Amino acid sequence: MAKSTFSGPIQSLAGFISAGNANVVSLTADTSLTVAAHAGKILTCNDADGKFTLPSIVATAPGSDDDPNQTNNLGASFFFVVETAATDMDIKTDGTDKFVGGLYMGKSDAAGKTFFSGASNDVITLNGTTKGGIAGTIIKVTAIGSAKYAVEGIVLASGTVVTPFADA
Repeated sequence: MAKSTFSGPIQSLAGFISAGNANVVSLTADTSLTVAAHAGKILTCNDADGKFTLPSIVATAPGSDDDPNQTNNLGASFFFVVETAATDMDIKTDGTDKFVGGLYMGKSDAAGKTFFSGASNDVITLNGTTKGGIAGTIIKVTAIGSAKYAVEGIVLASGTVVTPFADA
């Protein structure tokens, strides 16, 4: 299907539906994500030690708001669902972009804990236990500004939990 673009406010009185087999992408190996192939889709993580690299944030203004070839990717979201329990799974940026926000980490036998990203954090590492990544973990990452990815999610863990945020 051809790429369609709109400029200006769009109104739908009945909503938009994102559904169908092309709306879910299974990540089964190390993957460099792209806006065209992965943004706005459900990304099922099926590589226990996969390295999933987010695209570099491009926050420059296009020549025109309605240029379909503009490269600005602010607002692009990536929704990860862990299906295969992590052993050493990473969601990472290009190293320049950093995470802002936090992840709630829950355990079945105790109260949960929220971990906040630090100013230099550009990697989320899941290990299937203390750093989370048990099947059912969900994480959403959105490009919100120059060098800033907002992160939110519910991470399932076991043992004595520790932050999944790190620096590359």
